[in-house]
Amino acid sequence: MFRSSLSSLAPETATHPGYVANPDEVRAFVGKVFTYMTLALAISGGVAWWFGHDMSLLSRLVDFTTGKMTILGWVVMLAPLGLVFLMGGMVNKLSGTALLTVFVAYSALTGASLSFIFLAYTGTSIAMVFGVTAAVFGLMAVAGYTTKTDLTKLGSILFIGLIGIVIAMVVNMFMQSDTMGYVISVLSVIIFTGLTAYDMQRLKNLGGTVVSGTEMAQKMALMGALSLYLDFLNLFLALLRLFGNRK
Repeated sequence: MFRSSLSSLAPETATHPGYVANPDEVRAFVGKVFTYMTLALAISGGVAWWFGHDMSLLSRLVDFTTGKMTILGWVVMLAPLGLVFLMGGMVNKLSGTALLTVFVAYSALTGASLSFIFLAYTGTSIAMVFGVTAAVFGLMAVAGYTTKTDLTKLGSILFIGLIGIVIAMVVNMFMQSDTMGYVISVLSVIIFTGLTAYDMQRLKNLGGTVVSGTEMAQKMALMGALSLYLDFLNLFLALLRLFGNRK
């Protein structure tokens, strides 16, 4: 459960007193963000399905005789976190091509780490929850793009709630409480639903300041795609824990 940030970028802006954002440029920027996000979801979904239906590959991630993850399994589980930090911390130093490469690698490794859901949940329920997630995500993305209300304060509140959920998840790793796990999942759905609208509005605003066709524009689109990808992924996993049918 991670969050990316665009605040570390120093974009080449097209703003000046009296500047009005070009709606076509905003739509083009948001379209590029969704193109990158869709690419990431396709890669993650494909790799997850591939690993989840090939026991020879899964056996390299987990030792089925002991039920424990292998060294490679731990690398696959932890590497995405490292790549998120790499993208956020090195975004101004990496080229657009290098950042895209890291983004694709992150998507693939995340897909491999998600392959375990095919061992725990039925394929039908995974597909159903994915569809519900797409519908909720799409609705909130449209709401965030079209609303005239400033969602900045809401985003700050949701981010505080996100920190609380992370702490609760760490605590529950030791407590192993089903009730606490259920509450965490419910709160996760609420928080990431709200963050989807907040991030969408933030990206719309950024689209009005970026200079189209520059490398910085590509970087901002990639980081924006990462934010929305994480919103979608965490919303999906929370809904799966709540409504997925276990095998």
